[in-house]
Amino acid sequence: MSDGPRICVLGDELVAGQGDPRALGWVGRVLARTHLAGDPFVAALPVPGETSTELAGRWENETASRFHAPADNRLVIGLSATDVLAGVSTARSRLNLANIIDVASTRDIRCFVVGPPPRRDADERALARVSEAFADVCQRRHVPYVEAFEPLRTHEQWLADMHAGDGVVPSQAGYGLLAWLVLHEGWLGWIGAADRSA
Repeated sequence: MSDGPRICVLGDELVAGQGDPRALGWVGRVLARTHLAGDPFVAALPVPGETSTELAGRWENETASRFHAPADNRLVIGLSATDVLAGVSTARSRLNLANIIDVASTRDIRCFVVGPPPRRDADERALARVSEAFADVCQRRHVPYVEAFEPLRTHEQWLADMHAGDGVVPSQAGYGLLAWLVLHEGWLGWIGAADRSA
């Protein structure tokens, strides 16, 4: 058994790195630049097209066999625009995330949340509302939240990367931007690590 943190990363195709020719996505890029003591265990557990309701329904079963007490168990939640596209209400999206974090907290599982980035087929105002709701849930629970929507909404490199592809998932440059946001918005402090590039 590893003596480092046990990290499970939940989400959809963005966690899987779909569309990235290097097959790293933001998760692989972040981990490549994270120096952890010991021997960490990392499991990426994506389900393409998953809503927060579906994620809330599966996360406990998915992580039960991968987390162990009294290990340093960590849950990373990568959210996307799927709730907006599927017609999930902002209130329901908010409740789903709150329930995941609250249950995780009772089990001494520390959470880190990455918010939804913009995409061409999702209504901007609706996505902004969902991102704000997710941020509020995390702030109230003192959980780090990476705001991805607003910084990337008008970012030229992000828009060019999405325009060059299908507008749903980014390519290499877009995943690099997501990884940068994660690394600079609390990841290293939360995981207790140094940046390998430093």
